[in-house]
Amino acid sequence: MAVPEKDTYDVVVVGSGAAAFATALGAIDEGLSVIMVESTDQWGGNTSMSGGGLWLPNNPLMKREGAGDSREEALEYMNEVIGNPGPASSPERIEAFVDSIDDFVTTAERHGMEFMRDTDYPDYYPEKPGGKIGRAIEGMNFDVKKLGEWAASQRGVVPLPVRTNDIWLLGRAWSTPGGFVRGAQFVFRTIGGLARGKKLVGLGGALAAQYAYAVLVKGNAELVLDTPAVGLVVEGERVVGVRVKSGSSERVLRANKGVMLGGGGFESNQEWRQKYQNVTGYTSGNPGNLGKPIEFAQEIGAAVDYMDDAWWGGSLQPYDDKPAGGFLVGERSLPYMMIVDGQGKRFANEAESYIDLGHHMNDHDRGGDYWMITSGTYNKRYFRTFSIQPGLMKGMEEKGYLHKAQTIEELAGKIGVDRASLRATVERFNGFARSGRDQDFNKGDSAYDRYYGDPTVRPNPCLGPLEKGPFTAYKMVAGDLGTKGGVVTDTDARVLREDGSVIEGLYASGNNTATVMGHTYPGPGSTIAPASVFGLIAARHMAKAPSTN
Repeated sequence: MAVPEKDTYDVVVVGSGAAAFATALGAIDEGLSVIMVESTDQWGGNTSMSGGGLWLPNNPLMKREGAGDSREEALEYMNEVIGNPGPASSPERIEAFVDSIDDFVTTAERHGMEFMRDTDYPDYYPEKPGGKIGRAIEGMNFDVKKLGEWAASQRGVVPLPVRTNDIWLLGRAWSTPGGFVRGAQFVFRTIGGLARGKKLVGLGGALAAQYAYAVLVKGNAELVLDTPAVGLVVEGERVVGVRVKSGSSERVLRANKGVMLGGGGFESNQEWRQKYQNVTGYTSGNPGNLGKPIEFAQEIGAAVDYMDDAWWGGSLQPYDDKPAGGFLVGERSLPYMMIVDGQGKRFANEAESYIDLGHHMNDHDRGGDYWMITSGTYNKRYFRTFSIQPGLMKGMEEKGYLHKAQTIEELAGKIGVDRASLRATVERFNGFARSGRDQDFNKGDSAYDRYYGDPTVRPNPCLGPLEKGPFTAYKMVAGDLGTKGGVVTDTDARVLREDGSVIEGLYASGNNTATVMGHTYPGPGSTIAPASVFGLIAARHMAKAPSTN
């Protein structure tokens, strides 16, 4: 659709990721008219590009399967790992998130969305009080042919029926029996879908597609692409609409009930990255996320927080003009590899949650480059997902971001690291691998570390000696999945001013808000889950709000 059909709706939503779609889904459920405006020519946002997980403790799927979680344990865990760094992560907001999970899942299911549990996936700190395994869910593989004309404009979808637990098993498809079996299952799943005339997708692509099917195909919502919001409309003390650029002109979309800002963070705005985070943003996020919704809210007095933070993680150094080369997740937990700094020394647990590794990379002050070093054993045993990106390996090698050598000393010379220092680090690491205990950084101690490890390697599935060449070094940078700072909202997802008062009529969810998860990452799907839950919370609140019309 090129232009909005009308000028007035109950709900106007900025963005087209999980936060935006969940708000639209809630509006449909409440019988409200809704329009979504997307600034780019593709819908789905970071959600469609992501792994598609939603970290939802004590969710209905767990209850149906008797998985053994509770509200009390969920709150205990979240308060333990998040703390209370600011109003966005207050105990009240955490409770609002946990207490609205049932409503989100059952509402989505009522509108035809289907989920499955990631039963083996641990919380990122499962040993903490209240920590669990199996709290995440994801959308079932989905046939995007059901979307009709909308399928062609979905952002970043992987055209394969991949599931979250495929990733870690496929990584060892030719080194462990479980990996081989999963590889075979994945092949048959893919062939089966094609044989039935379906175009199945998985991960974030499946979740976003299910949202779109429920909201755009089955529901009565509108979505317009290439229609950037350029400002908010305020009458008195209340936000009553959004100014959008439609073609070469501007128009106002009025909102009887409320405006939702669900337009993503500012990971692709390098000026803001320097201003707020003092970094060059090597992001795997949406190139359309420039922080505009945050800017519009600030213009009318909204408070912001966590602007210095992001959903960090180690990433391969990009070799071209793209912002990211490859976000590393499971590859870091496998044995026979380690990560070193410019001095040839380890500085963190390679297998720790990606946000913790990103924080450690940003905070580490020894200088120099970071390198992921793998042995010949690693290269032979494990499938590296990043290796299938067209041109990546060749491009990195041509740029000097990937080096190979038969010995550790030769590799040290190629990456500009002191030979004796790197050799000493390798020898110490190899000793830990043989004993099974990483005495420096505890790699492999946590169930989260071991989730991506190799169970056939003993005594520690995350530790293996770097003894056999050829050795490979990949240059790493602190990348991210998006920024996590933005406007501050209350328990109803209403945007707040610096003094804590509510900006009436304005709601926000997702990465253009200061996240309820604070400066950490409690479990898989800690971005999409609160985006979805608070999107639905906002729609419920809008339905009860007085109408401006």
